[in-house]
Amino acid sequence: LFGRPKNASQQDHPLRELMQNNANWSRKMTDADPEFFSNLEKMQQPKYLWIGCSDSRVPANQVVDLPPGAVFVHRNIANVVAHSDFNCLSVMQYAVQMLKVQHIIVCGHYGCGGVAAAMEDQQLGLIDNWLRHVRDVHYKHFNVLNKKLFPLSEKKKLDLLCELNVIESVKNVCHTTIVQSAWARNQPLSVHGWIYRLNNGIVQDLGVTISSPEDISHVYRTNEEDSNVEMSDEELQLLPIAEEDKVGVADGQK
Repeated sequence: LFGRPKNASQQDHPLRELMQNNANWSRKMTDADPEFFSNLEKMQQPKYLWIGCSDSRVPANQVVDLPPGAVFVHRNIANVVAHSDFNCLSVMQYAVQMLKVQHIIVCGHYGCGGVAAAMEDQQLGLIDNWLRHVRDVHYKHFNVLNKKLFPLSEKKKLDLLCELNVIESVKNVCHTTIVQSAWARNQPLSVHGWIYRLNNGIVQDLGVTISSPEDISHVYRTNEEDSNVEMSDEELQLLPIAEEDKVGVADGQK
């Protein structure tokens, strides 16, 4: 009922080039390893979950030069990890609980259009609701991004926000019950923050790797045995101060 007309030839197929590319790729993979597809059909055993941007220039497998079956992938606009995104959370749960991946990599890229859009005072439509997550990152780090003494160029500001957005997504991954339950089971699992340079194809490690609940604030720990653990001075400084307490703080009474 919905098929192509019987008289239509393969030459008329609008995606003929892609179909031919697929046939060539399949043949090349089979020539290199006759058992490749039969082994791949049986199971997948990826060690890595890649959470990246939907940008067509940052394909996960090609960037790290790994074959099909080696990387479990989730991509969205601006590599956002939000606690209310059931799409991303479902991917994470399957990757961690069923596939037993050992590493979750959040990989952003410099010059991200989604991050750039979140910096603009312009309404774009439905996507504004999604970019709100990136705007929250912008707001949280506003003073860092808008230094008055040593102001950043717009390009450097965008690049820095791309990095900060990755870091916040790494934290959000670790705040999930999915990851913390894995740690509680003593399942080896580390979360990493990377960023990709479009101009040379190189991935940069942002130096953000979290491998245990001790690496995150206890406020976000869901498997904490002692719920009365005291907050650190650093965590206390991040808490908002009630209006009635501000006078006392200023007067040194608190």
